[in-house]
Amino acid sequence: MGAGVRRHTLGILSLLSLWPCMTTQPSCPAGATPPELEMPGKWSVQLDSVDGGFMSLIVHSFLHSVQSNPFPKDLIIKINSGPATTETIKEVLRYETGFLVCVAIGILYIVLMPLIGFCFACCRCCGNCGGRMYQKQTKSINCKRRVFYWATLLITLCILAGNICMFLSNTYTGDGVSTGVGEVNNTLKNLQSYIDTVPKQIDQVLNESSVTVDEVTCHINESGHFLGKQIQNGLEGPLKPALDSVRLMAQVVNRSSLLLLELNRTQLQLQTELGVLQDNLTSVRDRINDTLHKTNCLGCDLFQSNLDHLSLDTNLNTTNLTELQSAVDQAVNADLNAQINKGEELLDSIPQRVTNETRGSVQGIQQQLQNLKRQVSQVATDLPHETLTDISSQLSNVQKSFSNNVPQAKSAEQIRWIVALILCCLILLVVVCNLLGLLLGPAGLKPNDDPTDRSSTANCGGLFLMAGVGFSFLFSWIFMIVVLILFFVGGNIYTLVCVPWRSGELFQFLDTPGLIPGFQLSQSLGLKTNLTITGVYNDCHKDESLWNTLHLAEIINLNDFLNVSKYTAQVQQDFEKSQISLPNITLLSSGIQSQLRNFSTTANSVNFSSIIQKINTFSEADLKSTADELDRLTNNQANTTIKTELQNEANDLRFIQTQINITINPLVGQLKSTVERLSVLSSQVKGTVENVLQKVSYAQDFLNNNKTQIVKSKTREFIDSQMGILQKFAEWANDTITERVGRCGSVAAAVDTAENLVCTKLVDSVNAFWFSLGWCMVFLIPSIIFSVKLAKFYRQMKHKDVYENQIMMHPIPRANMKPY
Repeated sequence: MGAGVRRHTLGILSLLSLWPCMTTQPSCPAGATPPELEMPGKWSVQLDSVDGGFMSLIVHSFLHSVQSNPFPKDLIIKINSGPATTETIKEVLRYETGFLVCVAIGILYIVLMPLIGFCFACCRCCGNCGGRMYQKQTKSINCKRRVFYWATLLITLCILAGNICMFLSNTYTGDGVSTGVGEVNNTLKNLQSYIDTVPKQIDQVLNESSVTVDEVTCHINESGHFLGKQIQNGLEGPLKPALDSVRLMAQVVNRSSLLLLELNRTQLQLQTELGVLQDNLTSVRDRINDTLHKTNCLGCDLFQSNLDHLSLDTNLNTTNLTELQSAVDQAVNADLNAQINKGEELLDSIPQRVTNETRGSVQGIQQQLQNLKRQVSQVATDLPHETLTDISSQLSNVQKSFSNNVPQAKSAEQIRWIVALILCCLILLVVVCNLLGLLLGPAGLKPNDDPTDRSSTANCGGLFLMAGVGFSFLFSWIFMIVVLILFFVGGNIYTLVCVPWRSGELFQFLDTPGLIPGFQLSQSLGLKTNLTITGVYNDCHKDESLWNTLHLAEIINLNDFLNVSKYTAQVQQDFEKSQISLPNITLLSSGIQSQLRNFSTTANSVNFSSIIQKINTFSEADLKSTADELDRLTNNQANTTIKTELQNEANDLRFIQTQINITINPLVGQLKSTVERLSVLSSQVKGTVENVLQKVSYAQDFLNNNKTQIVKSKTREFIDSQMGILQKFAEWANDTITERVGRCGSVAAAVDTAENLVCTKLVDSVNAFWFSLGWCMVFLIPSIIFSVKLAKFYRQMKHKDVYENQIMMHPIPRANMKPY
C-alpha cells in the first residue's frame, strides 16, 4: 500500500511540474484559406422568346422598310433642349415620312370604306351593282364562277391565316404580361439582393483583414515561442546528435562502472569463500596427516603422496583491470550528464531569451500592423456605401409601388385581352360567312339549272357571301382605326426604343451630356471619374467587378494601401535592434575529452581473453576422489579408532567438495560472465568515444562560428514568414476587391430582362397583333369584290335568260313592267 501511495504522489507531482509548460503554450489562430465571397443569385435571360418571335421577322422587316432612317439622336436632343420650332417639326415629319405615308393610307381606308359601303348599298338598292336579280347566261359562265370561287377561297384563307395570327399574338401578349409581372418582381428582388450583397462582400474582406493582422500580431507577440522554436530547430541540427552521442557515452561509462563494480564484488566474495574453504581443507589435511602417521595405520604411508595435492587454487587476482577501473572512475567523475544538461538548457532557454530581448521591438511592430489594418478599412470607407444604400432604398420603394399596381395592371390586361378577342371574333365572323358561302354555294348549285330555279342551299351560300361583305363594310374601318393607332405607337416604340436598345445606341444616347437635367452618373455614385452608361453596361455584361466597372483605381490607390513591402524593412530593423544573443558554452572541455580518450585507450588495451582463459583454467582439488581412496584405506584398517578417524576425514572432504560446488563454482561462472560482458562493452568504447569527439567537435565549431548567423537567418525567416502571410492576404484582397467584389453581371441581366420583357414579349406581340389585323384589312377589299361577284352565281334569280343554239332568247319587257 505504501508503494502505491508513493506512485500516485509522484504522478501528481509530475503533472504539477508539467502544468506551467502546458499553460504557457501560445494559442494563435491557425492560418486558414480565405472564405468564398457571398455571391448574389444568378439568373438567365431568355432573349429569344417564342411568344413574340413567331412573326418577328416579318414585322421587323416591314417596320424597317417603313422606317429606314437611323436613330434620330440629334433630333431628340433638339426637341428636348427647348420648345418646338417650325424647322424641328419639319425634321420630325421628314423622319416619320414612312409612318405618315402608312397613316395616310390608313386614314384613306377609314374614310373610303364606310363611304364606299354606303354608296354600294344605295347602288344595289337601285338595282345596280349586281342588285338586279338577273344573270346573263354565256358560254363562259361556269369558267367565271370557278375563277371567282378559287379567288374568294384563296383570299379567305389568307384572312383566316391573319385571324389565327391575331388569336396567337393576343394570347402571347397576355402570357407576356402575366409572366412579365413575375419576371419584373424577380428582377427587382435580384437587384435588391445584388445591392445588399456588395456591402457584405466588403465586410468579408475587412473581416479577413482583421483575422490576418490578428494572426500576425499574435505570432509577433509570441515570437519567443515561434521565433525561438525556429532558432532551436536551427541549432538542434548539429547539437542534438552531439548531445545524443554524449548521452550514449555516459551510458557506456555507467555500464562499465557497474560491470567493474560487479566484477570486484564477485571477485571479493570468491576470494573470501576460497579462503574459508582453504582453511577448512588445511585443517582436514592436517588431521589426515596425523592419522596416517599413527603406528597402527596399515598401508597409510602409500596415501601420503595424495596429501601434497590436497589444496585449492586461490590465485584469481585481476590486477590488470586496475587501470581500466581508474579510467572509468575518471570518466564517471567527468559527469557527462551535466554536460548534456548544459546543452539542453541552452536550447530550452532560447524561447524565453527571445521573448525578453524582443519585448521592446514587438510594440512598434504591433503599431505598424494596426496602421495596415486601418488602411484596409479606409479602402472600404472610400467605396460608395451611401450610394448603394440609397439605391437599395429606391429599389425597395419601386418594389412596393410595383406590387401595389399589379392588380390594376392585371385588370387592364384582362380588358385589353377581351377587346382584342372581340376584334378577332369579328374577323372570324367574316371568315365563317365566306367559308359557309363557299361551302353551301357549290353544294346546292346545279350548273344546268335555270338561275331562277337554283336551290335554297345555293341561295344560302350566296347570302352568306353577301353577309360577309356587309360585315366587312361595317367593321373594317373600325378595325383600321385600331391598326392605325397600334401601328403608330408600337412601330415607333420598336424603331425608337427597341432597335437602339438592342444595338446599344440607346445607351450612347443616354450618355449625351445634359440630356437628362441634373443626371450625372459619376456624381450620383459619388465618384470622380467620367462614367458612361454604355461603358457600365458593357462591363457588367462581362460580369466585371465594381472596381473595374466604376474605375475606382483612379481615386483609390489600392496598391499603396496593400503594399506590405514597405513594412518589411522596418519590421526587420526593429527585430535586428533587439540583438538576440545566446551564451557561449563548451560542450566538453579539453580535460573531459582527454579523460574519454584515456578511457578508450585503457579499455582497448585490456586483454580480456587472458582473463577469461585464466578463469576457464581455474583448478580445483578433486576432493571426492581423495575421499574415495580414504574409504578404501579405511576398509584395510583393523584398528577401529583409526578406521573411524579415516571415515570422518573422508566425509569432511566430501562436505568441502559440496561447499565448492555450491558456492565457488557459481561465483566463478558469474565472474566469467561479468568479464565477458565487460569485454564486449570495452570493444565498443573506442568507436563510441571517437563518435562523441567527432560530433562534439563539429557541434562546438558550429556553435562558435554559426550561432549568431543562425539567429539572424531564423529571425529573417520568421519575419519573412509573417510578412508572407500579410502579402498573401494583400494579394487575395487585391484580387478580391478588383476582380470579385460587386460583379455586376446581375445588373446587365436585369437590363437584358427589361429589354426582353418590353420589346420581345410586349412590343413584338402587340406589333404582331396589329400586323395580323392589318393583313386581314388588306385582304378584306378583294374579299368584298370577289364575294359580290361570286354570290351572283349562287343566288336564286328572278328573271330568266335562255341561251340556245348560239341565239339568245329572252322576253321583251312590257312598257308597264318595272325592273327588280
